[in-house]
Amino acid sequence: MARWEPNARGRLVLAALDLFAEQGYDNTTVSQIANRAGLTKTTFFRHFPDKREVLFAGQQVHSQLLADGAAAAPDSATPLEAVAAALDSLTASFTAEQRELGPRLLTVIADNPELQERAAYKRAALAAALTSALGKRGVPELTASLAADLGARVFDRAFDRWIEPSSQQTFTELAQEELQALRTATTALG
Repeated sequence: MARWEPNARGRLVLAALDLFAEQGYDNTTVSQIANRAGLTKTTFFRHFPDKREVLFAGQQVHSQLLADGAAAAPDSATPLEAVAAALDSLTASFTAEQRELGPRLLTVIADNPELQERAAYKRAALAAALTSALGKRGVPELTASLAADLGARVFDRAFDRWIEPSSQQTFTELAQEELQALRTATTALG
């Protein structure tokens, strides 16, 4: 593969996933990832600060999509309706390629405590971005935090369902189903 070919970032992600699956996360170096992608180590570091971040690229974009989606909800929207709008904005941005890579990504993360910790951090950061966006809508902090945590849970559950090979629904449809299921579950709490 020539070094000048487009989509260096995507090639690095694919190379990393392949190597992590083949030899494990801990046994894979940045140089190996760059070589597998047909790129240099310098190019790797132009796109990612370290090999862990290859798997979590886009967190800032995801946070912004959530915030923008919540902000775009009608003024009359309840906190969970604003969360639904935020989830619609985020889930609509996911591509077929991300769906295809999803099972491999989750397998690599599940096999490594450091990556599990980073995934938990990403989830918390997304919830924090959504909490802030809800706060800007005038939602009290505790309510905003709870709604955002539910939104992050919905996102994770919907993603897990979306990447299943048998799934025929869109990520957005699944997120809406999961949000409704959580609404039902919270009313059962009493």
